[in-house]
Amino acid sequence: MEILLNSDKIADCTADLVKAICSQVKNGDKIAVVGIRSRGEILAKRLTELLSKKLKSEIPCGTLDITLYRDDLNDPHGSSQPFVRSTEIEFDINGKIIILVDDVLHTGRSTRAAMDALIDLGRPEAIRLAVLVERTGREFPIQSDFAGIKINLPAGKSVQVNFIESDGKDEVAIITD
Repeated sequence: MEILLNSDKIADCTADLVKAICSQVKNGDKIAVVGIRSRGEILAKRLTELLSKKLKSEIPCGTLDITLYRDDLNDPHGSSQPFVRSTEIEFDINGKIIILVDDVLHTGRSTRAAMDALIDLGRPEAIRLAVLVERTGREFPIQSDFAGIKINLPAGKSVQVNFIESDGKDEVAIITD
């Protein structure tokens, strides 16, 4: 296991994401943040707190469960019963600039599922993707608008993100599959 980011570097990347979002999205009243369960949810909450301070405005934040939108539910090697959690978006997404947040962008499949789920909830003005780590290996034509770090990884390697809220420490590591 190789440590890619420690807690200080994760904090730096998060602050950089906020700066990048603020530089591109000028109207703070239209911004809403939505995190993909589960680690995207944690990063979304962190980004929302920093965005609200920087923009001096209360930015809405929600959580999106994409389980039923995934394209691997019928995988014969997967579990027979998916674990579905709740989507918690307590604001109208119509006309909003949604900052969709995930911890890692790899194949693009989770992002595609999340966009489908969001569109079922309304018609945002735009969806922008913010990720802590963007790595190589895309299977869909999806890229992030905001990335804390971009890395090239060969097949057989994965990115493991740990957050203190769920894992007891802030750390991003490269692991062998």
